[in-house]
Amino acid sequence: MNVITPESKVELFFEIRLLDGAIVDSNYNKKSATFSIGDGKMLAGFESVLIGLKAGDKQVFTLEPEQAFGMSNPNNMQTISRTKFTDMDLEEGLVISFKDPSGELPGVIASFDAEEVVVDFNHPLAGKQLEFQVDIVTVFNNDSSQQ
Repeated sequence: MNVITPESKVELFFEIRLLDGAIVDSNYNKKSATFSIGDGKMLAGFESVLIGLKAGDKQVFTLEPEQAFGMSNPNNMQTISRTKFTDMDLEEGLVISFKDPSGELPGVIASFDAEEVVVDFNHPLAGKQLEFQVDIVTVFNNDSSQQ
């Protein structure tokens, strides 16, 4: 039976949860996901724990922030003049899309007052431990066999 290697293509079902049990993402009620190890579609830390698993395996594992979306970076907290938000009803946690040279950049309103708005441009899952559940459906290896 094929095991997952750094060259494998993998089909799986997954669920990502916060440690309090809140579901962040899941495809259990959808179509399975297929990706190649190392193609950049999945977190490297997530892929590393899949190595050695095979079709039919079910696994639950926890990733530390450094293995997942990294630690929150204080340099990604930006203070912007409240005057830039005159037409908006602001609330903490509100996600706003900002334009930057590379396109769109989402930011989360961290706090605000009459003068300033603090926007967090860190990934929403930065600094969080995540629990992953996976069910491996199929493993494709370079010899084009599957199991």
